[in-house]
Amino acid sequence: MSDDRTPTTPPAGPSPSTRPPAGGPEGTPAATAGRPVPLSATVPPAPRRPTTPPRHPTDRRRPDRIAGRITRGGDGPCYGLVTDDGREYALHGPGMGTFPTGTTVRVTVGPADPRATCGPGTPAGIIEITAVR
Repeated sequence: MSDDRTPTTPPAGPSPSTRPPAGGPEGTPAATAGRPVPLSATVPPAPRRPTTPPRHPTDRRRPDRIAGRITRGGDGPCYGLVTDDGREYALHGPGMGTFPTGTTVRVTVGPADPRATCGPGTPAGIIEITAVR
């Protein structure tokens, strides 16, 4: 028995059991239950091992940045610094703060003030100096 609101003819289009699966053209997998569709069914080739070392450094360092331990500290304007590779610098920078001996710092350097004599080491002017924690 049917009433006025119950359709008596089936809906237009193929029935759910005869519809093609969702997805792309035939042969491509469909996304199901929240799983993504793979972009490729083939495995990408493995990168080749280099035959020679790189011509240029792969990690470029800024030439105006150095880091090391303060060897002659205090409230400035002269500081001594030794880097991990043993290079010694005589740094000059008025008003840069107090850095006790043994403090590890990162320094942005500039040209040395020719009037400043801050002891042994490569002379350099301090643009910025920060303690490393």
